[in-house]
Amino acid sequence: MAHTEATHLPVTASRVSRLPQSLMAMMLGLFIVGFVGFSHIDVVHNAAHDVRHSNAFPCH
Repeated sequence: MAHTEATHLPVTASRVSRLPQSLMAMMLGLFIVGFVGFSHIDVVHNAAHDVRHSNAFPCH
């Protein structure tokens, strides 16, 4: 039987660095939904619409 030993690496992400990452992810999501999803620019809206359909995501 072989003896194996697990190595534990220190976690470098702290709560301070997770907060800005979470906020940026939420802002990006709101931008995508708010600008692209409800855009009155036909090219932008139709591109988002086609992507939703190609991913089998119901949009209407």
